[in-house]
Amino acid sequence: MAPARKLGYAWHLRLRMAEHNMFATTDLVPLLAERGVVLSAAQVYRLVTQTPERLSLLTLMALCDILACSPNDLIEPVAATRRTGATGTSGSAAIASADGRRGQVPRRAEIHRDR
Repeated sequence: MAPARKLGYAWHLRLRMAEHNMFATTDLVPLLAERGVVLSAAQVYRLVTQTPERLSLLTLMALCDILACSPNDLIEPVAATRRTGATGTSGSAAIASADGRRGQVPRRAEIHRDR
């Protein structure tokens, strides 16, 4: 069975911040607040260090304004394939990028018994 294609994305906020000599995640808190986006320091930390699954357009536009970039500079589409486990279940399938590297999803253990 051929692997199902899934669209993924790479999040480049930390890289764009570094290009503007912003290395502390807390640097973004007041800049976002000036643009009407009030987030806690912990929320901004997660936004910078993790790939967000959901992101408001207001937050995205504020980040683009702060970093003088476009959404395309922050979000890069990446083709990914969904790998299914040996049992054929796909509920906890790992995501692999197009070049075959695995993401940060743990791999299910396989137990082999001698017969």
